[in-house]
Amino acid sequence: MKASVEGEKVVLVPYMREHVPKYHEWMQEPSLLQATGSEPLTLDQEYDMQLSWTQDPLKQTFIVLDKELIVGDFFHGDAHVEAMVGDVNIYMNDLDDSQTAEIEIMIAEHKSRGKGLGNETVLLMMAFAVEKFGIHTFRAKIGESNKASLSLFQKLGFVQTSYSQIFSEVTLELPITRAKGEELHQLISNTVTHSS
Repeated sequence: MKASVEGEKVVLVPYMREHVPKYHEWMQEPSLLQATGSEPLTLDQEYDMQLSWTQDPLKQTFIVLDKELIVGDFFHGDAHVEAMVGDVNIYMNDLDDSQTAEIEIMIAEHKSRGKGLGNETVLLMMAFAVEKFGIHTFRAKIGESNKASLSLFQKLGFVQTSYSQIFSEVTLELPITRAKGEELHQLISNTVTHSS
């Protein structure tokens, strides 16, 4: 079992088999497919994807739980499907720099948007990646029509480094400077990481 990371508003838990049906349901929604640049998969394909995600050392994915929706107490290792609201991923796939990671977030549940969950989720994921993998630069590739996501990353200090006309996609980056690193380490000290 991998780690889960607990913040004030969210808990990031490993992507488990129990999460797949609800995740699959989200990924039938055309607006989410467009925002994430994804293709619809069958449920069986989604189970295969979940397995490959958990086994790939260059990827780290968490399901985002809204703490307000957790029924009873949070137990590390439980799926808490009732509180699933989205996911967050990093890919360490830069061949020139193994300490650069691409980061993605999706808050799929409409009722959980606009509550600051995305902001906290990205910060927690960055803190986790700095601590666990020594990441020093984060990159986000976002469709130019995805205004909410662009705004979120810009507020966190990401700046545009390139634009792809072919994909209508903006690339933003955030190098982890000493100041930003200290801010993230402060965040780490205020979060709870469960692992087993």
